Amino acid sequence: MLEVKNLSASYGQHRALESVALDVRAGEIVVILGANGAGKTTLLKAIGGGVRPAPGARIVMNGRDLAMVKPHDIVEAGIALVPEGRGIFGELTVRENLMLGAFPKRARAGEAANLASVLALFPRLSERLAQTVRTMSGGEQQMVAIGRALMSAPDILLLDEPSLGLSPIMYKEVFQILTRVRAAGTGILLVEQNAKQSLKIADRGYLIEQGRIVGAGTAAELAADPAVQRAYLGAGEARPG
Repeated sequence: MLEVKNLSASYGQHRALESVALDVRAGEIVVILGANGAGKTTLLKAIGGGVRPAPGARIVMNGRDLAMVKPHDIVEAGIALVPEGRGIFGELTVRENLMLGAFPKRARAGEAANLASVLALFPRLSERLAQTVRTMSGGEQQMVAIGRALMSAPDILLLDEPSLGLSPIMYKEVFQILTRVRAAGTGILLVEQNAKQSLKIADRGYLIEQGRIVGAGTAAELAADPAVQRAYLGAGEARPG
């Protein structure tokens, strides 16, 4: 469904991505693991249209190359990004934030059904549709951000650090919801600092270092890899005596 090939991107003289290739299919969660500064956020922004890729990149969604397409047309093609920091409108209500997500033409006909689906995924939002978003907890705001993206009826959902700043109870709830989004047929490309939890829900994953993909495998294969365990899962760390 989504296929990325030869994706490179730069900030001035700094090369943030170099010849990245990956794919995400319908109904699967694919996680990107890497250290801070490895290029994970840039990768999602490049796919979502927030960073311009270098010439020669291919970002193909359902047969259409989106590498040089404007961000709003990328959303119309079926890709929605939930950025790090959520990007919600704090002074607007929950309902208003969600309805902004329904603006794309692809989502307008099914607006009511999409809203019902989002509220079924996030029952607490249905109780707070009139609440100003800035007054909500971090976890609730993250639900609004994900719900708004889902209102565009995406085929592929891009998520950048959805558990950042959330309590353990809340991020587990968010991750459980992502598995339900997958079950509904939406593909998810997930960048997440909590490697252990993300590998528990993912189907596959890629390792990125210094802007390059250096490894890939099923979630089970990556979780069992000693190098991945040392780098991302805390294995082999010295314990206090």
